[in-house]
Amino acid sequence: MQDMFAAIEILAVNYGLKLLGAIAIFVIGRWLAGVVVKGLKKLLDKAQIDQTLVSFFGNLLYYLLLAVVMIAALGNLGVPTTSVVAMLGAATLAIGLALQDSLGNLAAGVMIILLRPYRLNDYVVVNHETGFVSDIQIFHTTLTTLDNKTIFIPNNDVLSSNIINYSKTELIRLELTYGIGYEDDLLQAKQILLDIVQADERVVVEPKPTAIVSELADSSVNLTVRPYVHVNDIPSVTAAVTEQAKLRFDAEGISIPFPQRDVHLFR
Repeated sequence: MQDMFAAIEILAVNYGLKLLGAIAIFVIGRWLAGVVVKGLKKLLDKAQIDQTLVSFFGNLLYYLLLAVVMIAALGNLGVPTTSVVAMLGAATLAIGLALQDSLGNLAAGVMIILLRPYRLNDYVVVNHETGFVSDIQIFHTTLTTLDNKTIFIPNNDVLSSNIINYSKTELIRLELTYGIGYEDDLLQAKQILLDIVQADERVVVEPKPTAIVSELADSSVNLTVRPYVHVNDIPSVTAAVTEQAKLRFDAEGISIPFPQRDVHLFR
């Protein structure tokens, strides 16, 4: 009986100290990981790195350091660390293969945040979708359309398509095309379009708007008026000018022809 208690005492002393050592390694290591990550975030903030990227890299570094601390704690308990590392490597490989698309979106998200093809509130065309950038996440970009729909676009699709950013420049030149009949007064129609855009306060004075003959089509002479506007005014100016063009053309007796075809029958 005394031998059994002696053996238990020896085991308690040996493994108790190892357990306390493992706990100490985990607690201190976790604290040090937090300190390192906090310092990294401060450095990235000073470098004016995007907060989304700062948070992502901070969390990634923290969990990597935490994994190292846990392996060290298990090694102090006598657990073979090589087998643990091998198991973690196999698990990481399996997860990576299962989440290939997600990892692709993640890598694309990092590239978007670094390269900055667009920023929050920019008016863009991405993957054939048009809207204002309302959010940029690691895995997806969120657009809000003019009719208040929310579109989530995977970042991998963003980088694999053309990106049109209307907000990169302060002003955008609209090209609004309207057809008139071949028998109508061309110069009068051009002046009407210029009067319409020059009367709109949202159209800037410089550069000056222009009106040109853009095409001699099958059923109409197409006139294109080119006013410069701020990005946020694109939809409203387009709608207003189109409405005024119809009203003024009607009032001035200028026709807006529709496609038609003459058919000749021979007997």
